[in-house]
Amino acid sequence: MTSDIFDLTNILLLAVAVAIFLRLRSVLGRRTGDEETRLGNYARDAAPARDNVVPLPRAEPRPGVTPQGGPSVDERVGNFPEDSAVRAPLRQIATSDPSFDTASFINGAKIAYESIITAYAKGDRETLRHLLAPEVFDSFNVVINDRESRGETVEFHFVGMSASEIVEAHLSGRIAHIKVRFVSDLVTATRDKHGAVVDGDDKAVRQVTDIWTFSRDVASPNPNWQLVATDAA
Repeated sequence: MTSDIFDLTNILLLAVAVAIFLRLRSVLGRRTGDEETRLGNYARDAAPARDNVVPLPRAEPRPGVTPQGGPSVDERVGNFPEDSAVRAPLRQIATSDPSFDTASFINGAKIAYESIITAYAKGDRETLRHLLAPEVFDSFNVVINDRESRGETVEFHFVGMSASEIVEAHLSGRIAHIKVRFVSDLVTATRDKHGAVVDGDDKAVRQVTDIWTFSRDVASPNPNWQLVATDAA
């Protein structure tokens, strides 16, 4: 009798164990070989949203192709007369660089002009380094070093700009060059280490005309132009 009960108990326990195993298998599933992939997908989907998530890259317009619905090359070049010497090269630049338009360029050039001459007066090399081509930065830096070695300081005030116009442009391969004529009103004076004015006038507004050349690789993702040459009119 004891043996029969023991055998019956074993059978019942075995049946319960099989039932539990089948239940767990239906809930947890079987190994399929892609567990790491599915866990990775889950971790990605379950991760909390963050502000610094990198978006997928967008298709950029190809050189020479105006984005659908965007302004045409002639619209971006602006109202230069047909016989203007700069119209044709500006059209070449605008054709090669779909993001280029002369109005935005001039606005940016004016901001760069004020930033550069202000940084030059203050001896702000860090700002100059980002806006100037290396050879131009070296030239500016020589003058700043000489000024500092003599203990001189510059008082400077940018009053305003009365004119800015593109006077020359050309595209050489991928490199665009645009020459801009600036007419600005400044108050500037250089003082020696004793505070005496040795150059300029700290009370007089002086009109200055500069011709600067900006350059950019039109195929580069970097949208910034650099100052590559300076001339006084």
